[in-house]
Amino acid sequence: MNTPFDEEPHRRSGLLSGLRASFLTGIVVIAPVWLTIWLIWSVVGWIDSAVLPLIPQKFQPSEYVGINLRGVGVIIFLIFTIIVGWIAKGILGRSLIHFAESLVNRMPVVRSVYSGIKQISETVFAQTERSFEKACLIQYPRRGIWAIGFVSTTARGEVNERADTAGELLSIFVPTTPNPTSGFLLFFPAEDVILLDMSIEDAAKLVISAGLVYPNEKDPTQPPE
Repeated sequence: MNTPFDEEPHRRSGLLSGLRASFLTGIVVIAPVWLTIWLIWSVVGWIDSAVLPLIPQKFQPSEYVGINLRGVGVIIFLIFTIIVGWIAKGILGRSLIHFAESLVNRMPVVRSVYSGIKQISETVFAQTERSFEKACLIQYPRRGIWAIGFVSTTARGEVNERADTAGELLSIFVPTTPNPTSGFLLFFPAEDVILLDMSIEDAAKLVISAGLVYPNEKDPTQPPE
């Protein structure tokens, strides 16, 4: 038997649940915006702190404006980088780079550090036309378990020659969750690879979200529209 005194706890419970839901919704909206702004602001400040001390005091923006303008170092860095890149494309620039690298290669410790940083820079920043071709499904780490992968290239050379397969061999990058920049390079026979209709970006979102974000939210079993 209900009494008038039983209604108050239910109302209070409903109010708290509504406030909690609104708070969580607000966090979901605010957190990405705030973190993005904070990250950009921090990176700009870090570049300014590294670049501006290299500029002579009489050319410092604060000498003319009276305040430290955030982002001036970024602009100077971009202009300087473009000029260096333009020079490096020419014959003189390539000759200077080749000469400098020949000197670095004679220094044991410096050579290892420089070659490692150069390899990372070329992998991350080099402008090439190479990219993942398609998203795919593969059975990994064993049959019956499926994983999202990205088709990079067709295997060639010694890898393709020594692999015990009669058909084409594909290079598949299998990313990890939630960090898709790390993963595994695997070689699969083409007949064992199922190409997906979803785009590379949609497949990456699926991996990063741990399966929570599908290309087609209405019906994940259907290909994207």
